[in-house]
Amino acid sequence: MKAVVLCAGAGTRLRPLTHTGAKHLIPVANKPILAYALEALIAADVTEIGIVVGATGWQIEEAIGDGSRYGCRVTYIPQERPLGLGHAVNVTRSFVGDDRFIVYLGDNYIHGGMRDFVKKFASNGAAAQILLSREKDPTRFGVAVVEQDRIVRLVEKPRVPPSDLCIVGVYAFGPAIFEAIAHTPPSARGEVEITDAIQWLIDAGLTVNWAEVRGWWKDTGKPDDVLDLNRRLLEELEPDIAGDVDRDTTIEGRVVIAAGTTVRSSLLRGPVVIAPDCTISEAYIGPFTAVGPRTAISRCEIENSILLPECVLDGVSGRIDSSLLGANVIIVSHGRRPVRYKFVLADQSQADLP
Repeated sequence: MKAVVLCAGAGTRLRPLTHTGAKHLIPVANKPILAYALEALIAADVTEIGIVVGATGWQIEEAIGDGSRYGCRVTYIPQERPLGLGHAVNVTRSFVGDDRFIVYLGDNYIHGGMRDFVKKFASNGAAAQILLSREKDPTRFGVAVVEQDRIVRLVEKPRVPPSDLCIVGVYAFGPAIFEAIAHTPPSARGEVEITDAIQWLIDAGLTVNWAEVRGWWKDTGKPDDVLDLNRRLLEELEPDIAGDVDRDTTIEGRVVIAAGTTVRSSLLRGPVVIAPDCTISEAYIGPFTAVGPRTAISRCEIENSILLPECVLDGVSGRIDSSLLGANVIIVSHGRRPVRYKFVLADQSQADLP
């Protein structure tokens, strides 16, 4: 079985970070979101993977390469314009051929993987299969109506949800989906909705199965979602101190410090992960923080945050909290006022605090 991972979206809800980078490469617990999708597919024995890319495709290709480092074979499939998930699936037709295949939204995370989902689809002969999760706010998602264990209707982002069963960003399709997409006109927002295409399969009398998420899942479309996923993944961290830590540093809880990193006169309170080649001095790094490689943190306090590579934080008197800092961000403070900061900064930003 093949898979396609959809990574062509612009990630507008994550701006300004996505003005300069692909949202699917934002690191969570110091690993790109896209890498988790690839690992989930490989764990389900799906190793021939097409990645649908848009304007940031060159960044994704540079980061993932041919997939060999993950144990898969990757083919890049361009989508010139983001015209909906149905359109994105349709551009994969030459890659998929007549095979049955998995579709994975590249900014989603499924805890516990998807092996059972893939195994079930491989043996049931259905035209499609979708993954559902019960959500408190279904208005943000596609929603499924299930009667007598059969899906009878799908609605995309309804104002008045007909159920709390929301469509998770993992699908399985047979070749009939391409005929369904061909019969699906653009929606009011000008996109070919994959929910409408699946509804066409249902109306045509074809079998559309479903499974419910057993654990939890996360759509990392907004900064708070990225930080929440970071917290959840760091909760599963195994301690590993490979860096150079002096005697004046206190380490509490689950902390990972990669080789090549030096820590001096600091307090690290886990779960915390620090990438290689960082320098930490006279700093407090608190729970649920992931520090990217080649970052320097001095005389600062930070927690519940994600730092991309090569950030510089120096002399910030208030605590930085719940922040996403892009690559090469510089934050320098020359004052002493006890204030609190919250940042979402794009690559190469600089904030000079009075």
